[in-house]
Amino acid sequence: MRRVYLVVIVIFVAAALIFAVQNLESVTVSFLGFNVSTRLAFLVFIIYALGAITGGSLFGLLRRSYTGSALHVTSSPHPRAE
Repeated sequence: MRRVYLVVIVIFVAAALIFAVQNLESVTVSFLGFNVSTRLAFLVFIIYALGAITGGSLFGLLRRSYTGSALHVTSSPHPRAE
């Protein structure tokens, strides 16, 4: 299974390098009154990294919330009907 992961990583890195080499032109991005001129490949990398950080944080938060609620439910005694 490690070889499969390694092959996927190598393919992804190769695709990223090909993309970077083919997209060397500069683009201008405007956001909230700020203008930034940068290379397209760098911009795509930054957006990808921000998305990965955001998605990873959200996934971690949801996982922590789910395990915390599951522990709370199993550790609390259930009220009995008397």
